[in-house]
Amino acid sequence: MREGLFIKKNIEKWKGYQYQQSTDPDEMAQEFTELVNDLGYAKTFYPHSKVTQYLNGLASRTYLGIYQNKKEERSRIWRFWKTELPMVVRAHHRELLYAFLLFVSFAVMAAFSAAQDQQFVRGILGEGYIQMTERNIAKGDPFGVYKDANQWQMFLTIALNNIKVSFMVFIGGLLLNIGTAWMLFDNGMMLGAFQSFFFLQGLGWESVLVVWIHGALEISSIIIAGGAGFILGNSILFPKTYKRLDSLKKGARDGLKLMIGLIPIFIAAAFLEGFITRYSSMPKPLSISILVISFGFIIWYFIIYPVRVQRKMTDRQKQVNILA
Repeated sequence: MREGLFIKKNIEKWKGYQYQQSTDPDEMAQEFTELVNDLGYAKTFYPHSKVTQYLNGLASRTYLGIYQNKKEERSRIWRFWKTELPMVVRAHHRELLYAFLLFVSFAVMAAFSAAQDQQFVRGILGEGYIQMTERNIAKGDPFGVYKDANQWQMFLTIALNNIKVSFMVFIGGLLLNIGTAWMLFDNGMMLGAFQSFFFLQGLGWESVLVVWIHGALEISSIIIAGGAGFILGNSILFPKTYKRLDSLKKGARDGLKLMIGLIPIFIAAAFLEGFITRYSSMPKPLSISILVISFGFIIWYFIIYPVRVQRKMTDRQKQVNILA
């Protein structure tokens, strides 16, 4: 087999091993076995090629990873948040970007439609919700809906609902991404209509400072869940060099890791909505601070930090290659 064909046939598999490191001992052992086989082939037919050096470094790193995995389980949890989840996020930044662009497009579409026809908002949010909000506005308390329920009851109800909605967005990927896209459409349209309604009432920026206290984390979670759904759907549509079933298992595993990573964010968003958003008259600097911290965390952990982790892993691999 020519070297170019050998690389073309296996490059996607090697990239998967390089950028999406498994922490399961059995999977790592299987990866190591396949890498050793490929390395043996490369040494036989292309002994002085760069691909042989590359495979040697990749196999060395996998070998070291197998023994690193024998550390106590306590470090496993820390490693998940510090390295494993960020590496999954980095490997699927493209799917997350698609989910973000779709969601924002649908929200903008709804906002534009609402500006042209105010009846559109009623059709999206429902007549009952609009009438209730208009009564609250007339009473001088436009965000009274967040003050009615018991705090703990509201917290638990919202947390469970956020988890349910986000997992539906994720599972929708099994319908070849159509289910996920529809859920993003539905939630994006509701957000656009909701925000437009308050701007049309002259309460736009006030609503941002109140509703987005919890909305920053809640909406971000839905978008990230959409990215997880696209990972699942793409694993069926585009298996690459994997068998379709193996690709689906891999996509489901990566998507579930993302969803597990979202659970603390669901809980934090529900806490803010149940206990903090009800104080709609809080000082603006405090409200702005919560918004900045929430969006700052999402941007840092799901965009900036994964890139840094990948660079660190790449530098470490280069060092292993030099030693090898």
